[in-house]
Amino acid sequence: MPNPPVCFSFQVDQRHSGIRLDTFVAGHVEACSRSLATALIRQGRITVDGVHHKPGYTVKSGEIISGTLPDPASTDVSPEAIPMVVLYEDQDMLIVNKAPGMVVHPGPGHSGGTLVNALMHHFPELTDISETLRPGIVHRLDKDTSGVLVVAKTDRAMDHFSDQFKTRNVRKHYLALIYGTPDALEGTISLPIGRHPTARKKMSVKSRSPREAQTFWRIKSQFSGISLLELNIRTGRTHQIRVHCQAMGHPVVGDPVYGHREAKRWLAQSAPETARMISDISRQMLHAWKIEIQHPADNRIITARAPLPEDMAALIRRLSTTENKSLRIFKKRRNP
Repeated sequence: MPNPPVCFSFQVDQRHSGIRLDTFVAGHVEACSRSLATALIRQGRITVDGVHHKPGYTVKSGEIISGTLPDPASTDVSPEAIPMVVLYEDQDMLIVNKAPGMVVHPGPGHSGGTLVNALMHHFPELTDISETLRPGIVHRLDKDTSGVLVVAKTDRAMDHFSDQFKTRNVRKHYLALIYGTPDALEGTISLPIGRHPTARKKMSVKSRSPREAQTFWRIKSQFSGISLLELNIRTGRTHQIRVHCQAMGHPVVGDPVYGHREAKRWLAQSAPETARMISDISRQMLHAWKIEIQHPADNRIITARAPLPEDMAALIRRLSTTENKSLRIFKKRRNP
């Protein structure tokens, strides 16, 4: 039977006034790292004078910080011998190549078969990192998006990576197949993203409470009715690339949520042979291709690349046949 949650309450004194909420909690609650404190604050488990705030909120003298720590036994993740590809590893960090169709961490409807279940099998030492349900996980990819994903192996690395993502010092490069061809060779999409005003599981550029989002893109290849883009995102909003591609009128091929049906009908009329080629595609053709991140020990840049998954690579090969010969475009970026 699980133990009851551990409750805590502290009053901020003058010495600690002005520091971040997550830092304050980590410094006052035993066995609570800053990354775990951040997760608990975001889950609503920690309040300031009874009010929920963000992890970066600066606490003030006299405020009461209260919260609960979940029972670790109730959040155990079972190790599963799921194959995984490691792109980089040392004593502080991992970079793995997440397969398409794999959920990153357990949640409603996905109690097993996740990347975290695989990590627990191959790297059992991660059980001591952060919260048990998401050990070492500092960023995520959608279930059907493949590619590079960074995992922290120590609390120090977890905090270091969290800071890098918050300050936008991580460079994330994606490859996506989209419907049609943009008018320019490259461009920037700067449209804020938030929850869709009516469909709560979707994101939208027409949200009532949007947040800044910026995506840089350039064409790598053009096919009949489809283009291959390289994209670099400076913000990490939920479904950002998928929403931005839809907003510019070129949804990601295979995306079941953002404009796929309309684009598929257009393709059937404008490029029927290509439409037949993608008829069996069942997921969005989006791949996290490359990441550049500072190492937590010495700040050197670690770069990792993930090869295209076979379904996406096979589609590109089919599109590159004689009838759909690729027009390769590798023009250098113009200086700003």
